[in-house]
Amino acid sequence: MHHILLLEDIPQVRQWLKGLVAELFPQALVTECARVREALEHITLTRFELALLDLGLPDGSGLEVVAALQVAQPNARSVVVTIHAEDDCLLPALQAGAFGYLLKDQTHDEMAAQLQRITNGEPPLTPSVARRVIAHVAAYRQARQAAPGPALPEVRLTERESDVLLRVAKGYTLPEIAQQLGLSRHTISDYLKNVYRKLNVSSRAEAALEAQRLGLFRPAARTP
Repeated sequence: MHHILLLEDIPQVRQWLKGLVAELFPQALVTECARVREALEHITLTRFELALLDLGLPDGSGLEVVAALQVAQPNARSVVVTIHAEDDCLLPALQAGAFGYLLKDQTHDEMAAQLQRITNGEPPLTPSVARRVIAHVAAYRQARQAAPGPALPEVRLTERESDVLLRVAKGYTLPEIAQQLGLSRHTISDYLKNVYRKLNVSSRAEAALEAQRLGLFRPAARTP
């Protein structure tokens, strides 16, 4: 972890998060921001590996930064850190491309344990949030199965596209996938673009969900 963006407008909370980052990623450089505008400016100047972002900022929402990172730095992992556990905050964050979602009411040790998951390529999710995500996925799948309508469109992914999709759904970055498959990052990016186009989606979460709906996931024996 080389460079981390920290977006939080409350100084005490920002210092708490900065301390956690220093404890878990002692070699990382931290860029602190208290406004959305500042964070967006830094994105144009600095390459980030991780961003910890509050939602309610004085000049906007941290989701603006999540979306901007998805476009400008798709390999950066955005983690929302907020007090808001409501679905109308959680779901838009995941749809925007957030890699994780943590609630501020966790203890120091609980938050540290969740952030540590990032080093293993696992999304950090407060347990109560993880349960809500699972419930929403289950409800979505049941609704799709029960809803009347035309047959599901046939979507064909190549074997390599399926390999890439499986790894994206597990949270691996493009460089990590490239290393696993012995291909260049640009080649992996092209495969992922093809997957997004075929599934008519624009984020990793949507791609994984749509692939499940269409029954595209194959056994992951070859996936590390």
